[in-house]
Amino acid sequence: MSNSRAGVRVSAPRRSWLSWSIQCLLLGLTPLAVQAQEQPVNAPAASGSSPLVANAINLNRVTVTAQKREQQVVDVPISISAFSNDFMHRFGISDVEALSRYVPGVQVQVQSPNNPGIAVRGITTDDGAANTTTRVSIFQDGVDISRSRGSMVALFDMNRVEVLRGPQGTLFGRGAESGAISLIQNKAQAGNSGGFQTEFGNFASRKLTGYLNTPVSDNVYARVAVYNTKHDGYIKNLSGGRLSGEDTTAVRGSLHFNVASNSGIDLIANYQRDTPPGTDFRSATVPNRYGSTDVYGDADLNQGDELGLRRKVYGLTAIGDFALSDDWRLSSTTGLRKFNSFERFDADGSQVNMLNFGEHAKSHQLSQELRLNYDAGGSFTGFFGANYFYENGSQGVPFSTDERSLLLQLLALAPTLDGLSESTRNLIALLGAPPPLLTPGNLPNQPYSAIPILGVPLNTNEQESYTNYGSTRSYEVFGDGTWRPNEHFDLTGGLRVTREEQAAGYQVINASPASGIGTTLAQFGAGFNGITGPNNLFVPTNGRLGNDHSSTSVVGRLIGTFHVDESTNTYFSVSRGRRPNVLAFNVNEAGNGYDKVVLPSEIIMSYEMGLKGEADGGRFAYDLSAFYYDYNNFQSQAFQGGRLLTLNAGRARVPGFEASLQQAFNDRFSGFINYGYLHARFADKDKQGREQALAGNHLRLAPDHTLAIGVQWNQPLAEGRNLYVRPSYTWRSKIYFEDNNNPAYVQPAYGLLNLRAGVTFDKGRWDLGVWGANLLGKQYLMDAGNVGENFNLATYIPGAPRTFGISISGKF
Repeated sequence: MSNSRAGVRVSAPRRSWLSWSIQCLLLGLTPLAVQAQEQPVNAPAASGSSPLVANAINLNRVTVTAQKREQQVVDVPISISAFSNDFMHRFGISDVEALSRYVPGVQVQVQSPNNPGIAVRGITTDDGAANTTTRVSIFQDGVDISRSRGSMVALFDMNRVEVLRGPQGTLFGRGAESGAISLIQNKAQAGNSGGFQTEFGNFASRKLTGYLNTPVSDNVYARVAVYNTKHDGYIKNLSGGRLSGEDTTAVRGSLHFNVASNSGIDLIANYQRDTPPGTDFRSATVPNRYGSTDVYGDADLNQGDELGLRRKVYGLTAIGDFALSDDWRLSSTTGLRKFNSFERFDADGSQVNMLNFGEHAKSHQLSQELRLNYDAGGSFTGFFGANYFYENGSQGVPFSTDERSLLLQLLALAPTLDGLSESTRNLIALLGAPPPLLTPGNLPNQPYSAIPILGVPLNTNEQESYTNYGSTRSYEVFGDGTWRPNEHFDLTGGLRVTREEQAAGYQVINASPASGIGTTLAQFGAGFNGITGPNNLFVPTNGRLGNDHSSTSVVGRLIGTFHVDESTNTYFSVSRGRRPNVLAFNVNEAGNGYDKVVLPSEIIMSYEMGLKGEADGGRFAYDLSAFYYDYNNFQSQAFQGGRLLTLNAGRARVPGFEASLQQAFNDRFSGFINYGYLHARFADKDKQGREQALAGNHLRLAPDHTLAIGVQWNQPLAEGRNLYVRPSYTWRSKIYFEDNNNPAYVQPAYGLLNLRAGVTFDKGRWDLGVWGANLLGKQYLMDAGNVGENFNLATYIPGAPRTFGISISGKF
């Protein structure tokens, strides 16, 4: 039986027949076991196991709060991976992207801290527009930080990270349609303690992180943690500087106040600044100045050192936890948060001054949640509460071009363009075959200073921009409870009702100076993407457009759990997830009228069954799940009318299976394997039975198979020293980067080998080690296609090359 209030599961040392059968089957297929979770420091060891083994394994002894109360992972009827700070330190994980490689069914790609893509069970969220909502919620100490451009934060001085797969709207609210990532940071606590870690490596990499915790008085404790990491860009840019580097500084301060017996308040302030160089958007068709189109070689992006990101993220959180009685607790979480970022990137991936974009995103938000938890030690436990959330943000996208280069590419594209008038096509035909983009010496070719025949001047620095705006207020009430009529069965059910008030805006600023190309096309009829007049890309709006919408929605879950014995649980769940409506605008070609568009909310029904438990006296832990997603009104993205738009792509279906296993073979050697299978495809027909445009296509960023394997080996030495070796290997099958499954934008299956090894001294107080990532030097793509695809200038972003270095850490 379990005591959920104490957060400790008492397990019998004997094996059940089911656990024993699972262990024999799975270990007969592989010599290792799966899952990257570890027991928190000072947690009780399993009966019959040594302290060394207990610290190496015991997945089910990680205490989590995914269901708003302390539980062991094995008792949570959800697909959840909980990673302790100790595990992340041992395997050198300091960001969500690196962590995701160890989680079945999860993929994270980070082009820059400003531009992440997160996919959980095949469902991707990476839209930076201010008027759309994420599909995967990211929470930092209970505060929603899901807005794409501000969500990537450094993982330092962490308590744990909980990754929940499947719809989590009941527990985490709007935006948790496909999953949730909960970041729990270390808070100030009693006692004096501190620690540090520093690393140095190739590409001039250096990292320093540390913390200091101290009492201020008998009832007040303080903690400060710092993080600084930097490395030169992996790619040399022949036009100046380097690309795909890192430069992050973060600081966190926290205070804890004991206000009464078993009650307290935590105040946490977070600050992060990111100033990395530009992202390596690389053309595979336009060679660099030396004639190379190798996307893994030297780049030649024309803006040089001007490329890159400047981002600041601020957060202030107040968490109160109060014991009202032996049975009731009140929790309050208040969050203030803002970010401001500006990024420049080269969308054509070449030395040609053609598709130069920027992005200025900013947002501020306020949230407040109150929750009452009930647990009298009987057959029912649960919680209910209310949440208020407000956010206001914008995303501005400036664009600049040298029309002397843009004209050449538009002439080359003309035969494939829609919307060109007959007179425009006749004019293009008179010009004959377009000259090449580059001269024989691989420099930008600029044969025209004016449009031939017509003599209209071409602008060398045409600039235009659009901005989208989004504002959301949401009011939520929720409740969730678990009823356990006997020791073998419990039933969990929950609902969350959300009232949303959304407002969106959109405005295009006319080009200055006016586009020579656009002005010419205006004389001859429709132009590129229907745009004519002063702009080349964005249809003028002649002012700011507005759209608003209010809605009420309900999401929920129902879970039945059967406790086979004291160490084995199985469950079946049905849950409903929702992504809020998207507000958009259809602007006519003249820019003097528009239609308000409200895309219907995206709905997911999820069906899941799972089995989790332990065997062999706590030396073997397993977590298995099978699921099926049914999506309606799936929101996909496409570049239309000069804008990246969110469109209704109909239905999608995602069946899958996940396995997380872990085994300690003896007191010195343990291993884990995580495996995920997804069949993420667009359905053949929509809800009305009509054939879908993307029928049968793979969902983007959704490999069919993912695998992570890791080993920990320790060898005690004399005088309190210990030798350790920790290799890990992560593998993914083929990945499509676009929903249209263009074969040119595919990453074949690949794997990455990482290693950390070293010696600890003074019973673990000091650590001297070496580390390496992608040790086999695998060349792979992080993304492909991108904005340049719309101009027949697709770009490719290579992943990180082989990196290695040394590390020194200590604690006191």
